[in-house]
Parts: sequence; C-alpha cells; structure tokens
Amino acid sequence: MKLTLLKDLQGNEILAKDIITGSGKTLLKKGIIITDQVKNSIEQQGIFFLYVQDDDLKDIKDDSKLINLKKNILQTIPNMFSDLINYDNKSLSKSLTMVDDLVEYIQSENYINLNLYEVKLYDDYTYIHSVDTSIMAIFLGVNMNLSKSRLRDLAISSLFHDIGKTKISSRIINKPDKLTKDEFKQIKMHPLYGRDILLGNPIINEDIIGGVIEHHEKYNGTGYPYGLKDNEISQFAKIISICDVFTAITSDRCYRKKFDPREAYELILAETYTSFDPEIIKLFKDTFAVYPLGCPVYLSNNLFGYVVSQNNGFPDRPVVRIVKDEYNNKISPYEIDLKDIINLTIISTIV
Repeated sequence: MKLTLLKDLQGNEILAKDIITGSGKTLLKKGIIITDQVKNSIEQQGIFFLYVQDDDLKDIKDDSKLINLKKNILQTIPNMFSDLINYDNKSLSKSLTMVDDLVEYIQSENYINLNLYEVKLYDDYTYIHSVDTSIMAIFLGVNMNLSKSRLRDLAISSLFHDIGKTKISSRIINKPDKLTKDEFKQIKMHPLYGRDILLGNPIINEDIIGGVIEHHEKYNGTGYPYGLKDNEISQFAKIISICDVFTAITSDRCYRKKFDPREAYELILAETYTSFDPEIIKLFKDTFAVYPLGCPVYLSNNLFGYVVSQNNGFPDRPVVRIVKDEYNNKISPYEIDLKDIINLTIISTIV
C-alpha cells in the first residue's frame, strides 16, 4: 500500500486501510473502490491523505489491530471522562480494560510501527488528542522497558492528562484570540483541577496523578504549576509532556494552524534541555519514525520512491524503494537505505 493525497487520486483506486473518524467510527473499510462519491465523503471529514493499494508496495501492510484498538478507545473515552467525574468506578474499571488491551498489544509487537504522520490523521481535538498522547506514551514506555503495570498506569495518566480542562470555560479553551493574563491563569490551573478530579479514586494511584499534575513542568524549571525541574519531575510527566506537545501542535486549533509532523519533530528536538529531558528525547528519536511506510518521497538526487522500512535510531533516514529516475521515468524498483548513504536526504514529500 502507499500513502497518497486525496486530491492526487486518479479514480477507482482501492482503499488499503480502514478510515476511522475522530470519534472512532469506521467511515470506510479497506477494499472498497474510491469513486468520486467516496472521495467526496472522505473530503467532508477533513481527511486529506489515505492509503491505497499499489503493486510495487504489496509488502507494506496496515496495522489493523492497532487501528481497531484505537477506534474502541475513541468510542469509549467520553464515558471514561464522565465516569471519573461522577465517581462511577465500576463502569470506569470496565472501560479501562481497553487500555490493558492496547498496552499488551504495543508491548508484544516490540518494533517500530508508529510514525508521526499516523498520530495525526485526524483533527477532532476533543478526545483524539488524549488517545494519541496515550498511544505515543505507551510506545515510549515500551522502549524504556517499563513493566506492564507501569505501562498501564502511564497509559491511564496520559489518557486523563487534560481532564482538568473540563473545569474551565469552553469560551477560554476555544478562544481564537490571545488569552488575557487572567484567562491564561485559568488555563494553567488545569493540572491542579485534574488532580482534584482524580484524587481519592481507588483506581487512580499517585504515579498516575503525578503525570497529570506535572505534564506542563519543564526540564529547566520554567513550567507550571510548581516550577519543578530535571529530576524533580516524575517519569510519567516527562514522557507525557513530549507526547502532549507533539499531538497538540500538529492539530489545527481555533487560534493557529497545525504544524507539519516533520516541523513538529524538529521543534521537539529543539526543546531538549529546555522543556524536555534529553534522555527521554533520545528514546523519542528511537521510537518514532518521521516518514510513514508507503510515504512518497523525493531524494536530493531527484529520484522518487516510497518509504518501505524504518531504521531504529534514525527516524528521518528510512529505506526508500525507488520507482522513478531523476527524469521522472518509471524504472524497475530498487531500494536505497538512507542510513548508509549519508550524502542523500529526503527533500520533499507530498503529504
């Protein structure tokens, strides 16, 4: 399968990967033919790129298990928030079994299968931000060799990291203009509000609350609410802060346009030692790939191809299957490993 922009479809391509909406509903199932009518329905959902079948890239498969797990949590997370606020621990415990399933699957895979474009396929910010932050945090936690119980706590903490915002006026949360000092003070209270919601719940332990209350603390001590720095910040909060920032800045908001995942990746790296722990950033680079499998790219020597595998520790230097020469002529496919050829770089991609 290959990744392509919706506007570049020629007609009658076959969808290679299920499309789910930001609320977790299946919009279209893989295998259908993308007619003009189907294309219009996709566009109306604010989705601008998708996976289609391609004969040269048959070996690239979708991770349908992860897609379904994410879909299930997206459908359930509104109820989780409600159960927390209303102290319905029986219902909450039942819903959190989905978190167990997600942790167990990601832990069992033991390879890089999440890329930074996959995190941001949708812009329904209300709940998908929390789910994407949690998925990224689990992947990082797996690479840190956290135990299953620690991974579960990390997943829950990151899933509920912004629950305190339910106590802040939507007028402030969604304000398109610059916040006043008083309004920003309210925003900065959401970690404390989150702590208040979670505190005393027998399902929620201190580590989970620590991740929620400290996820806006910064490595250099300039964060909030306490101005903690370096080792004063909990492990969960250090992980969540990176994932939270990435998923936030790659979403369209009423007050700004989203960052491209490549730009967001560079911003995350630039904040090492300032906002983020350098050791966690190293793991971030080892865990997530910048370019997704099946992504079309142009190299600095003008060759055109598709990303077919990732290199651990080199998130922006994948293996590329070349399908067109520098004159844009179709050729017999062959592969270039950018990790081994340092004078070649990816100069552009269509997504």
